[in-house]
Amino acid sequence: MSDTETRTRQTTATERRLDRMLILATQATAGSVWILLLTIAGTVVFFSWPAIREFGLGFFTSTTWNPAAGLENYGILPMIYGTFVSSIIAILLAVPLGLGAAIFLSEDFLPDRLRSVLIFLVELLAAIPSVIYGLWGIFVVIPLLQTAGNWLHLNLGWIPLFSSAPIGPGILPAAVVLAIMILPITTSLSRSSLGALPPDLRAAALGLGATRWATIFRVLIPAAFSGIAGGVLLALGRAMGETMATTMLIGNSNKLSMSLLAPGNTIASLLANQFAEAKGLQVNALIYAALALMLMTLVVNALGHKI
Repeated sequence: MSDTETRTRQTTATERRLDRMLILATQATAGSVWILLLTIAGTVVFFSWPAIREFGLGFFTSTTWNPAAGLENYGILPMIYGTFVSSIIAILLAVPLGLGAAIFLSEDFLPDRLRSVLIFLVELLAAIPSVIYGLWGIFVVIPLLQTAGNWLHLNLGWIPLFSSAPIGPGILPAAVVLAIMILPITTSLSRSSLGALPPDLRAAALGLGATRWATIFRVLIPAAFSGIAGGVLLALGRAMGETMATTMLIGNSNKLSMSLLAPGNTIASLLANQFAEAKGLQVNALIYAALALMLMTLVVNALGHKI
């Protein structure tokens, strides 16, 4: 056997060992993520167990949150309602804007240099701290929505969603700010899904006589639907877990109200407001609420990745 063949075989054996080491390292890293997730979940279940044993599933249907000594009774139905409603409204506002921006930035509507600047500005929204969004909502969004809220209450007050007069903080201002906060996620993932489509798809549709907009709405968006829908669900999970901006804007009322103009609460805001001063069973109840939020966001994100 020549020296060249020997060196080649040695190199091949070394590369195989390196590949096996990299595979094992990757598997160990992936496994550590699951271990971390299970550890967090186990810790939350352990510390919430007294509340689970005390309140059971009634914790999710009760509207009472009373931490008074000797009268302790806890339920998070108003917080579940506030979490879902504010997040759904945010999605309804953010998806049309995000999808429109994604189409505008992925198709050849603008020069490449200007498009790069706009993409950077949209993604920059994700880097703004949530407390800044909260302050902006207090000084800009709430005053702007005050007039619209008064009109909705006066003219459509017979609808439960607008049955209360706006007093400032409420579910609607929080939802509007949440929509802006999740806009970068919906725009970025939608743009990536549209950009990943093969150019032949566009060329074929145009070659068959389709107009530019018919190609976008009848060919490209249906083809990228799975990626767009996955991005929407990931944005929904992000909105459900937002804490600081929501706490500053939603009003932090533990009473169940169907009105979007009334103050409300979310699970994340409940934790932020009360955990620092909680004692005894209240701590366990708050961790139980955190467990509920964790499961909700895990389900939503899992659906997003599945799609």
